[in-house]
Amino acid sequence: MSDKPVEEMSFEEAMRALEGVVGQLERGDVALEDSITLYERGAALKARCEAKLKEAEEKVAAITLDASGVPTGTTPVDGM
Repeated sequence: MSDKPVEEMSFEEAMRALEGVVGQLERGDVALEDSITLYERGAALKARCEAKLKEAEEKVAAITLDASGVPTGTTPVDGM
């Protein structure tokens, strides 16, 4: 398990870490206390992945196109 704080992870790092957590929990060979810690980390990793996906969606939604469909720049997204 990486010691890197979840809030500093890229989407890809968080997804790999989440897959590792799920794999460990699915094997079922982890002590109860460790399972709880893994579950909590998994929840934080899932939230990080969701936040990074939302950021990407907002960036894509903010791209403006001209009449011919060519990107001309971006517009601010509400709430940013």
